[in-house]
Amino acid sequence: MIQEFKDFIAKGNVMDLAVGIIIGAAFTAIVSSLVGDLINPIIGLVLGGVDFTSMYAVLSGDVPAGVGLDAARETGAAVFAYGAFITACINFLIIAFVVFMLVKFVNRLKEASAKKEEAAPAAPAGPTQEELLADILKELQKS
Repeated sequence: MIQEFKDFIAKGNVMDLAVGIIIGAAFTAIVSSLVGDLINPIIGLVLGGVDFTSMYAVLSGDVPAGVGLDAARETGAAVFAYGAFITACINFLIIAFVVFMLVKFVNRLKEASAKKEEAAPAAPAGPTQEELLADILKELQKS
């Protein structure tokens, strides 16, 4: 059973998946920074200087006015954090677009590779065994 597990882990697909997950996690951090540090401030500027990520509505409980989202959550109040949700949606759209572009690029590479293989001229066929034997016979008859 342990050997089967080792064989399973050593397969290329499992290792490729692990690498993909690690790169995906790193990519998620980059996109989160892009949205939080670059896109949300621009959206906030358009909306009149509002901090987009900390937008929320109190559903129940007492939250002092002007308190940030984290402080509102710490009070134990039920908070509807629609700004965080919209930020997550923006993250998703950016990641989905980048993955789409990546898949499109890989498909183009595959198509170009397939066209090169189709367009490559076939190697000239060499002489058949009978032709080689006939040539050898001619050379032997000359001697």
